[in-house]
Amino acid sequence: MESQDKRRNVSEQNLIDESPSGLGCCGWILVILSYLMFIITFPLSVWMCIKIVQEYERAVIFRLGRITSGKAKGPGIFFVLPCTDTFVKVDMRTISFDIPPQEILTKDSVTVCVDGVVFFRVHSAIASVANVSDSDQATRLLAQTTLRNVLGTKNLSQILSDREEIAHNMQATLDEATDNWGIKVERVEIKDVKLPLQMQRSMAAEAEATREARAKVIAAEGEMNASRALKEASLVIAESPSALQLRYLQTLTTIASEKNSTIVFPLPIDLLQGFMSKGK
Repeated sequence: MESQDKRRNVSEQNLIDESPSGLGCCGWILVILSYLMFIITFPLSVWMCIKIVQEYERAVIFRLGRITSGKAKGPGIFFVLPCTDTFVKVDMRTISFDIPPQEILTKDSVTVCVDGVVFFRVHSAIASVANVSDSDQATRLLAQTTLRNVLGTKNLSQILSDREEIAHNMQATLDEATDNWGIKVERVEIKDVKLPLQMQRSMAAEAEATREARAKVIAAEGEMNASRALKEASLVIAESPSALQLRYLQTLTTIASEKNSTIVFPLPIDLLQGFMSKGK
């Protein structure tokens, strides 16, 4: 932050000359004539010399081509001399714009189409007027170039997973580059990453194969757990013969609840042996 403040002060000091000798002899004569014209045509000249800027605006005043003071005027009322003074209004509100889709070749040689959005504002009205002809257009062009340069050093997987880190790197790069223009980049966001159709199909096939492999592994683990449970159940039933009869009755209850017309009832062999012995 301290280095940025130093750069801002140096850039503004190079542009502003506050010394009285800056206008020169002819310049001061013209300024005096302007004051005399203002006094002679008073009060009609008041309507030409008093200007108003809104709360979100600042005015940079040029007197004979030179910036008159160390800071911009406003908000509210300010005074300009006729014929010698001109001023430029600067909007200090946050501005947003979309970065057009850029076709980028990633580090692993994959062509992707990426777009984004940038939020910025003017923090120094004097620098934005005097250091660059069109700060808004310059910021837009620089954002496009920065997006291509930053993403060109990333792999496809990094672009898809590390959007926040990429946006933060872009913001830092843009903020440093536009500082001398009086621009403060507040936020950068990556909106969309479009892949070629063939790449989308390949990634979808890879993901589907991965899901199928994972499903087979889960099904195999389930079969193994089920076989272990059946083995333990068979050991419990073998210890108690009556448990098998209870299992028969439970199966009959399950079949009867389904409203089937035919019910197969397993008859225990032990009961038949009792009847056969009595018959003999």
